[in-house]
Amino acid sequence: MPRDTALAHYRRVTVAGRFDYGQELVLSARSHQGSPGVELITPMRLAGSDSAVLVDRGWVYSPDGASVDRKRWREQDSATVTGYVEQYAPDAGTTTAAKDPRIVRRISRREVSSRLPYPIAPYYVVQTGDTATSHPVRREMPALDEGPHRSYAIQWFSFAVIALAGALAVVRRERQVP
Repeated sequence: MPRDTALAHYRRVTVAGRFDYGQELVLSARSHQGSPGVELITPMRLAGSDSAVLVDRGWVYSPDGASVDRKRWREQDSATVTGYVEQYAPDAGTTTAAKDPRIVRRISRREVSSRLPYPIAPYYVVQTGDTATSHPVRREMPALDEGPHRSYAIQWFSFAVIALAGALAVVRRERQVP
């Protein structure tokens, strides 16, 4: 894995270890197909290491977008997870909800590492996979293409041409009026 997490962003990875459900976090106020919910962020103790990597195991329904029965969504303790690398949110202020220290609004590495009794990786893993109802809803691997940039460029170029043509038409009409 590159030392610069920006170079690793969206890189497909596979990690193996044991989930530490006792240290699990709830990422609040997440929606999926218009429904309120949360994402479960679980530390995975890496095999043969004293450190862990956080794993975004997926989305689960929560009517208030914060509370969830975490025990209901536990999976096997030992697991091999496939997903992609994601960067932590910038460290800026407290991200914890007042009513429960396990509920966070964003994943800040400094704040999360201060809560865990072991070192964590400089990135976290978003688990991808099937859409079974027996586990949290996994995300899909994001499309790594050029995106809509060309369409936007054509659209804005068209706006500029229309504005110039409109301005020329107004100037021409004003010159023709006696």
